[in-house]
Amino acid sequence: NCPSSGSAPQTNTLWPSLPPSGTGFPAWSGRPTQPAPCWPGTQPAPVSVPPSTSPPAPIQAQIPTQAPTPIPVPTPAPDTSIHLNVPRWPAQPGWPYNPGQSGWPGQNPSLVPLHWLPPTSGPLSVPYNLNLARGVYDKMMLTILGNVKANPNMFTVNFLRGSDIAFHLNPRFNEGGKQVVVRNHKVGERWGAEERALKGPFPFAPGSPFEMKILCTHEAFRVAVNNIPLLEFQHRITELNQIDRINILHDVVLTYVNVETLP
Repeated sequence: NCPSSGSAPQTNTLWPSLPPSGTGFPAWSGRPTQPAPCWPGTQPAPVSVPPSTSPPAPIQAQIPTQAPTPIPVPTPAPDTSIHLNVPRWPAQPGWPYNPGQSGWPGQNPSLVPLHWLPPTSGPLSVPYNLNLARGVYDKMMLTILGNVKANPNMFTVNFLRGSDIAFHLNPRFNEGGKQVVVRNHKVGERWGAEERALKGPFPFAPGSPFEMKILCTHEAFRVAVNNIPLLEFQHRITELNQIDRINILHDVVLTYVNVETLP
């Protein structure tokens, strides 16, 4: 019974995770299954898929004769050995990789497509506003699928308590020639101290699709983009049930927005 907007994508693969490949789309692999949800760790450990035990087919030699006839030459069986660097995330359930579907990042290792294709659905209007009847609460997760516009300056996600901003998330594409993700809060007309450090590289690209998940816990908002853990923002407004609205602004085209409660 959680509010959602847009059409959930129809792909049926697993949600994987690796650092972006530098192509415009992130390259991902799977994650190990564990019992209970929590914020993922970042220590990689190599995992490999054993090669096929089928021996290569023999190649028949061609023996010249007075009137040679073609002899078929079977090609060797391809080597199916694949080596994936799969970061290990502590205590995660197995969740499907379906952009816009349930689940904080965490998966069984699996062979998956290397590139995420954006879902097909109509755009939602921006500025986008979503009311939260219960406020925010532990294990509430917001999923946003969208495309950054071609020549962006910034876009913003705000969690609001009346006119106060409990969590201001503001990716900026050219702040003095740098790409930054600024976080802050505002009570009345006074902004707090900005936070800018990230767990990984800036995850957004002009004209490119993204999936952002924002998980609320008792202590913080936790943000992952394209299955990469990005940041945590400790609650500064602690009356979570009073944070009752989300708005999304500026240089982004939205295709899907959903709020759900994780088990």
